[in-house]
Amino acid sequence: MPTAVELAAHNAKLPPPLPEPAAEDFESACSDELSTPPTAPGTPRNASLAAPGKVPNFAARASVAADLATKEATKPTRAAKAHEAPEAEAAPSMGIFIATIIGYITMIGWGLIREGFRAVFVADPDLQPTEGFAKLATGATDFFSRRVYRRIRDCWNRPINTRAGRVIGVMERKSDPGNRKFELTGNTIPCVNLASYNYLGFSEDIPSVTEDNLTALEQYGTGACASSQEGGQSQVLKELEVETAQFVGKEAAVVYAMGFVTNFSGLAPLFCDQTLVVSDSLNHASLVLGIRASVGRVKVFKHNDLGSLERTVRRSIIDGQPRTHRKWKRIVILVEGIYSMEGEILDLPRVVEIKKKYRCLLYVDEAHSIGALGATGRGVCEHCGVDPADVDLLMGTYTKSFGSIGGYIAGPAKLIADLKRYSGASLVGDTLHSAAAQQALSSLKVMQGKDGTTIGRDKIARLKDNASFIREELRKRDMLVLGESESPVVPVMVYEYHKLAMFSRECLKRNVAVVVVGYPATDPFEMRARLCISAAHTRADMQRAIDAIDAVADVVGVRYALPWPFRK
Repeated sequence: MPTAVELAAHNAKLPPPLPEPAAEDFESACSDELSTPPTAPGTPRNASLAAPGKVPNFAARASVAADLATKEATKPTRAAKAHEAPEAEAAPSMGIFIATIIGYITMIGWGLIREGFRAVFVADPDLQPTEGFAKLATGATDFFSRRVYRRIRDCWNRPINTRAGRVIGVMERKSDPGNRKFELTGNTIPCVNLASYNYLGFSEDIPSVTEDNLTALEQYGTGACASSQEGGQSQVLKELEVETAQFVGKEAAVVYAMGFVTNFSGLAPLFCDQTLVVSDSLNHASLVLGIRASVGRVKVFKHNDLGSLERTVRRSIIDGQPRTHRKWKRIVILVEGIYSMEGEILDLPRVVEIKKKYRCLLYVDEAHSIGALGATGRGVCEHCGVDPADVDLLMGTYTKSFGSIGGYIAGPAKLIADLKRYSGASLVGDTLHSAAAQQALSSLKVMQGKDGTTIGRDKIARLKDNASFIREELRKRDMLVLGESESPVVPVMVYEYHKLAMFSRECLKRNVAVVVVGYPATDPFEMRARLCISAAHTRADMQRAIDAIDAVADVVGVRYALPWPFRK
């Protein structure tokens, strides 16, 4: 634990403090969050907004690129950053690897013994066939779901009864010994929320945003009830597409009703059978399924290894297409701005260099980086000082930083028009709900200062401050934390399967809500807890969460930054 002197020294290094919510202890904040009813729809919400002056809008691309280049020149280089705080590696040591193997063998062995006992003495009700129904899973999948996942499934799908703000109400459950059934106890556990994608805190009640949402809901109703080509595109949705394109520096954008569908449906019409897609090995499942839904070919390069990327592209150009060896019609590089399980930020300048060198196209998924990176929240392009024109297609979602749902693809106007005509979600899927579109639109305007306040600018700065603070403090406490300083995704390595469940349960006991991630979402030997940081968190929230996780680290034994003999 840091001493008061160490904390004071740390705080002295920080930039001037940002305006923070009125001081309140955690218990009173939880009480307010869990007991205050929503404001009546007719109540004016924007009367208290100050208007200290407009924040300058994102002006011409050339001037912005120049500003970013100047800023980039004064920033520490990647090499300097790496020297100051070496980036942690997720790969386990040999000792951890062996311990994890022993854990798997023990767990599977006990599972097989139980299977044999059930087969001989007591019939397992889960294994009895139901007349008229086929089994959903068989073989290894069935064994894994019953003997492995079910033992710890109380760590997921926990119900909540509040908004996903800085404090969240987790509904307490009890289960039978086999975790077959859950029953609510009627109690609510107030927790510091490190589990939700609420990067800029827009799930909280921003008066002007909420008022706009209620107006849109009253005007447009509860659903579009049609695709964009069949009368489902409202004026709010059109305005959102224009505002999004301008915000990210592109000619046009198409908006989809779901972030996952944006990649899944948006990628399929982009690739013909003479297209090669070069994809990062840890790209999100929506990207993987989008590639599979197309007729394009795919090659995978090692995660975040740009040497591997260049070798893959060069070898593909030399070899050409399978069997015919004709040259590829186009080669498309697929990467993410922030990798959601690693917290790593893409080295975009180097990727753009490779793209230009080999005349490829570049598609960047900014689901986690839009709003969270860059001085004005414009994502990885702004963060790295790269002109958006150097990235052919920018994809993002409104679910992480904007407190809404849906996603977008932004790029050249002609290509976006083709996506609107040929993408399955545009042709037959309902459009984004108008109230959700208004939430994203109003949040975008707040981020740019178009509401006459500095709320958006302060949120972006606070998110960076919170993310770097908790990452630094956890590393001081000898936990193995992945990712880069400004990333709002903070993975803490847990490695072993039994520790995964212990970490989640012990955090909940200490009123901290976290997400734990294991196989098959990660490598079987690289399980982790993933903390999602928000601009809504106060420094007191951060310190409470750090203290709780520090105590859990002793109980569970996850101080993996220490050499083995010194770990508890």
